[in-house]
Amino acid sequence: MNAASENVEFVTATVGGQLFGLPIWRVQDVFKPEGLTRVPLSAPEIAGLLNLRGRIVTVVDLRRRLDFDAQERADGLLAVGIEHKGESYGLLIESIGEVLKLSAASREDNPVNLDPRLAQVSAGVHRLDGRLLVVLDVDRVLDVGPVAQAA
Repeated sequence: MNAASENVEFVTATVGGQLFGLPIWRVQDVFKPEGLTRVPLSAPEIAGLLNLRGRIVTVVDLRRRLDFDAQERADGLLAVGIEHKGESYGLLIESIGEVLKLSAASREDNPVNLDPRLAQVSAGVHRLDGRLLVVLDVDRVLDVGPVAQAA
């Protein structure tokens, strides 16, 4: 089996009406972010901290991280649990979709007209029946602000 015919699995999630694909091997769990504690003087995209089964999880608001328009939050928000550099994170999303198995060969580079906010965190795109699935580069999403660069 050659590399071009390999399949890659993505967990799909929606933020601001945009469909994203998170590599399934990066996703640890999906949970409802309850008991969120704000962190004074943190970057605006940090929604807060919470205790999830004994782990302290930093919750990142993807809508703010991507600089999408602020919107009143519904109670139905979810978070996708991710490990990054030995730390636990939750990416705040609006809805979780299905697991898609896509051919690695169908991944395209970012189109030149892709919104720059998406391009900075995208590892490419897949075209699906009239929708664009932006493959989220989790490492770039979680490298937030000057604090991450100074560490």
